Amino acid sequence: MALDIKPTRSELIKLKGRIKQTRNGYKLLKMKRDGLFHEFRQLLAAMIEAKRDLTATYRLAKQRIDLANAIEGGLAVRAAAIANTGHPEVEVERRNIMGVVVPSVSGTNLKSTFKERGVGYIGSSPYIDEAGESFGNLIEKIVKASEMEATLKRLLQEIEATKRRVNALEFKVIPELEEARVFIQLDSKKWNVKRPSVSSDSRTSDANHPARHVRMFENHEGFIDGGGLPPLG
Repeated sequence: MALDIKPTRSELIKLKGRIKQTRNGYKLLKMKRDGLFHEFRQLLAAMIEAKRDLTATYRLAKQRIDLANAIEGGLAVRAAAIANTGHPEVEVERRNIMGVVVPSVSGTNLKSTFKERGVGYIGSSPYIDEAGESFGNLIEKIVKASEMEATLKRLLQEIEATKRRVNALEFKVIPELEEARVFIQLDSKKWNVKRPSVSSDSRTSDANHPARHVRMFENHEGFIDGGGLPPLG
């Protein structure tokens, strides 16, 4: 037994309270672990779909920018990029999932409108416009995927930590407490063992025993040690 507990009644009462409290905590942690795992599975499925969509959007944006460079020339594409007045901004906030703080990523001006691109109707090119629109969609999907990926990592860390706590309670703490409780209960048998009491009949028979009268006579104040009975007259 690893716990240093005195085998007393008060310690037994305290130990039973600790066992009850530990079992309640164990149940709550199991519920939290299962809930986090459920959230993780749902978010993982959405993350896989977002990754596929992100990959497809990137391939489309890469094809369109390559086509714009080939037709309009790299100088025209860079000029259109410099003329763009829109500046994407990303904000990171906090949100709570079953007690776990995860990031919430949002962005503004991720996609530029035709006016924000700074190119007139005459000097514009459909190939450059398609490439700009594709890269705007790509930035939006990157922001969304980054939020989901960071949330998945945070949930996975919390699941592992909760799993370790649950295993420690189930295989370490609770068995030791139960072992200590059994030890105290076995030792408590000594408290219930009583010395055999002397019955009234045995006391009466002992009082009437002849040897008791002899002892009483010997202890009489008139008895002389070694001399027998006192002389008469």
